Amino acid sequence: MAADAQQNSQEQEVIMKAPLLNNYAEQYRRELLNNVLPFWLRHSKDEKNGGYFTCLERDGRVFDTDKFIWLQGREVWCFSYMYNMVSPKEEWRQMALHGAGFLEKYGRDANGNWYFSLTAEGRPLTQAHNIFSDCFAAMAFAALDKIAPEDRYKEIAVNTFNNILQRKDNWKGIYNKTYPGTRPLKGFSLPMILCNLSIELEHLLGAQQVDALVPDVIHEVMDVFYQPNHGLILENVYPDGSFSNSFEGRLLNPGHAIEAMWFIMDLGKRRQDPALIRKACDILLHTLEYGWDKEHGGIFYFMDILGHPPQQLEWDQKLWWVHMETLVALAKGYELTGEVRCLQWFEKVHQYTWSHFRDEQYGEWYGYLNRKGEPLLSLKGGKWKGCFHVPRALYQVWKTWDRIME
Repeated sequence: MAADAQQNSQEQEVIMKAPLLNNYAEQYRRELLNNVLPFWLRHSKDEKNGGYFTCLERDGRVFDTDKFIWLQGREVWCFSYMYNMVSPKEEWRQMALHGAGFLEKYGRDANGNWYFSLTAEGRPLTQAHNIFSDCFAAMAFAALDKIAPEDRYKEIAVNTFNNILQRKDNWKGIYNKTYPGTRPLKGFSLPMILCNLSIELEHLLGAQQVDALVPDVIHEVMDVFYQPNHGLILENVYPDGSFSNSFEGRLLNPGHAIEAMWFIMDLGKRRQDPALIRKACDILLHTLEYGWDKEHGGIFYFMDILGHPPQQLEWDQKLWWVHMETLVALAKGYELTGEVRCLQWFEKVHQYTWSHFRDEQYGEWYGYLNRKGEPLLSLKGGKWKGCFHVPRALYQVWKTWDRIME
C-alpha cells in the first residue's frame, strides 16, 4: 500500500508539472531558431575559401582559420538536418552545400581517408589519423543527400561508412602509438558513434544492413564496455570486456556514457525492445548520479572508476556537450519509460546548464567552465567545439517534449 501511495504521489506530481513541460519545448525551440543557428550563419561561413570557420571568439570574431574536418562535417550535417526536419529555409540549404563543397574538394587523402585538419585554403595540415573525421563526413553527406539528392553524395557517404567498418578494429593504423600486444585495450568512442551513425545512414544502407549491424553495436556498448559490478560504462577495456587496472582502464567519461544511452534508447525504440530501453535508462541515471559534482553542481568531465587521481588534468571541468547530451538523454528516458527520476534530474540539469553555459550578451553557449561553473574560456567554437552539440540537443529536447505533451 505504501508503495502504491508513493507511486500515485509521483504520478500526481508529474501531472501538476505538465504546463512546465510544455514551456520547455518552446524554450528550446526559440533558443535553437532565434539564437544558436543564427550565430553560426552570421559568423562561421568562409566566403573566400569555402567551408566554415569554427574558432570563434565570444562575439563571433574568427581567432584562428584552421579547419577541422570533423567540425566541418558536423556543420554540414547540422544545416542539412535542420532544413530537412525543421523548415526548408534556403539559407540553411546553401550553408550545408557551402561546407560540403569544401569537404568534397579538399577533405580526403588518396586512399579516401579524411584528414584531421586543413588550412583555411584547404591544404592538409594533419594526417588522416582520426576516424571520427570519417564518421562525421559520412554523417554529413548522408544528411545532405536528403535535401539535395546527388549520386556523388550517396557514394561519398556509403564509401566512407564502409571504410569505417573496415578500419574499426585498428582505426589508428600506422598512427597508433601503443606497443602491440602488451595492453591491447579498445576504446568506447567508435562503438558509441556507430549506434547513431548506422541510423543516420539507413536511407542509404537499407534496413537490412542496419539490422545486421545493430546487434553487434548494442552488444559492444551494453555488454562489453558496461561493467555490471559498477553499473557504469568504461572508456577502455580489454577485447573480451575485462577490466584493466590502469589509467586508461579505470577511465570513466560520464558524458560519453550518457550520450550513448540516448543512442541506445533510439535503437531500442526502433527494435521495439522495452527491456533495452529500460536498461539504458537505468545506466543513464546511475552514471549521472555518480558523475554529478555534489559540491558545485554540474557533471565531471573525467573520473577514475576506483577513485584514484585521474590522468586528465581537465577532469573537473564542466563541458557544454556533456550537459547538452544529458538533457537529451533525460528527456528521452522520461518519454520512453515514464521514470520520474528522469524528470527530476532533467529539471536539475536544465537549471544548471542554462544558468551557466548560455551567453546572454553575445549569443550561443560557452563550451568550458571551471569546477565552480565559471567560464574558463570565452570562445564559442574552436578545435573541438563547433556547430553540433548545442543545436542538435536543442532540437532533440524540443521535439521530445512536444511528443510528451501530445
